[in-house]
Amino acid sequence: MAEQLLDQARDIFEGQIDFEGQKLVELLVNISLTLVGAIAFLVGYFLQDIKLAVYIGLAGTAATFLLVVPPWPIYNKNPVKWLPVAGVASPANIVIDETMLR
Repeated sequence: MAEQLLDQARDIFEGQIDFEGQKLVELLVNISLTLVGAIAFLVGYFLQDIKLAVYIGLAGTAATFLLVVPPWPIYNKNPVKWLPVAGVASPANIVIDETMLR
């Protein structure tokens, strides 16, 4: 029972995303943080309220974090097809601490 829960937790936190997903994440981070920073600056400037500007910036950063950090399925639409391992022979005899492994 506990092993099954641990396996499910590992699957959730493993974070499988592909290269196209990484490119999309980078684009989303750059766009969202730029927009949040500009909006926070403009609101703070026009309302002359630095506290509000900081809160807007923090909220936007937290929203960006929630958008890009979890491995959402949208970031794994093009998984990499790795080639199978070929021609690799396993070592026959390995000695570790005078114990023979096969």
